[in-house]
Amino acid sequence: MNPIARFVRRLACAALLLAASTAVSGPLRPPLLDSSHLAGPSIVPPAGRTNAGDAPRIGIITMLPGEIFWERFGHDALVVFDPASGQATSYNFGFFDPGEEDFIGRFVRGDMRYRLVALPFEEDLAHYRKAGRGVGLQWLDLDEASARELAAALAENARPENAQYRYDYFLDNCSTRVRDAIDRTIDGGLRRQIEGRSHGSTYRSEALRLASPAPWMWLGFDVGLGPAADEPQPLWAEAFVPMRLSAALRETRLADGRPLVTEERTLLPHMLQPEPQEAPLRWWRWAACGLVLGLAAATLGRRHRRWLAALALPFWWLCGALGALMLFIWFGTEHRFGWANQNLLVMSPLCWWLLLGGWRELRGRDGGRWFRRALALVAIGTVLGLFFHWLQAVPQQNGHWIVLLLPLHAGLWWAFSRRTVETGTAEGPASS
Repeated sequence: MNPIARFVRRLACAALLLAASTAVSGPLRPPLLDSSHLAGPSIVPPAGRTNAGDAPRIGIITMLPGEIFWERFGHDALVVFDPASGQATSYNFGFFDPGEEDFIGRFVRGDMRYRLVALPFEEDLAHYRKAGRGVGLQWLDLDEASARELAAALAENARPENAQYRYDYFLDNCSTRVRDAIDRTIDGGLRRQIEGRSHGSTYRSEALRLASPAPWMWLGFDVGLGPAADEPQPLWAEAFVPMRLSAALRETRLADGRPLVTEERTLLPHMLQPEPQEAPLRWWRWAACGLVLGLAAATLGRRHRRWLAALALPFWWLCGALGALMLFIWFGTEHRFGWANQNLLVMSPLCWWLLLGGWRELRGRDGGRWFRRALALVAIGTVLGLFFHWLQAVPQQNGHWIVLLLPLHAGLWWAFSRRTVETGTAEGPASS
């Protein structure tokens, strides 16, 4: 493997590992926690059917977002209360083992393995109590046969040989596993009731909304997600977010018209900032910033090309690195929601081609014919990005990046499009 390929792979590994922590999962922690300090049970039997011979009761616990980046999306789990023992078991789909063979390589390739863990409810709840995260409980009004069937299916699924599953951020995570288990139990009734409705949200909008308290996390999602993340999703798909699933369950009814959720409780108060709400993106602010930067580049290049080159070099390096990473995700991994990313047109790997010419400009020399051609190609790429954005019926939501970077790339092209002599004075337009 050549040095450039090794660098891109390492860059991708670091970025994707960072993104892994934003996945909808429980925190990376041991399966069992010491709960000896807890003062009594936090969960009590639901009303009715609590005799020793009764069927188990099924509930959903939803944990609100935390402050650490891997907690931003919230979490959920299924709870089975056994009347015979008086104990509750949490079935948590959010565990993974970083010590497993080829863990890093699997994650970089988009082949993550998560697993279902069954643990005493109080041990699962202890982490969220300590972190100050709110936890709500919804008891489901399932008949005895359905409750027994679901409890048996969860116990079988949690066996070591069955517990592992292939994880996907949006399509197959801890929340969608809970959703699917409930849907199977009520013969597809959940999907039938929420598949045809939508809030108009997308995978991108939900990811950005929940990541918004951490600007760097928001930035990673917005740059890294491709057009597949911008298709409007029904409530069924939106349930990859635990809080969305909780809201959908609240509105769901069984075949006989009874509400699926028979009782709701707050087990732990939320001591942190509330769940973020979606905020509109003010694209015109990005456009204004882009125009200022573009005009500044064009103006600075008239008399202070070396200063402009000093500022442009790290910008080109960053654009090239992001472009190389996007190409790697597209052609080298199975992270499908990062494929065909049109941000490649505004953060092009071609920017690395500009580094040599930019270095020559920094030293007071002419950047060269190929440097100017590359500048023109990069600028044309942003124009193509704007055209494709306008052309598509459901475009990738990257218009703000286009209006920010198009004027800047154009200003840099204009500033460096003239030949210079050793003293840095302009000689006139460059010829081919």
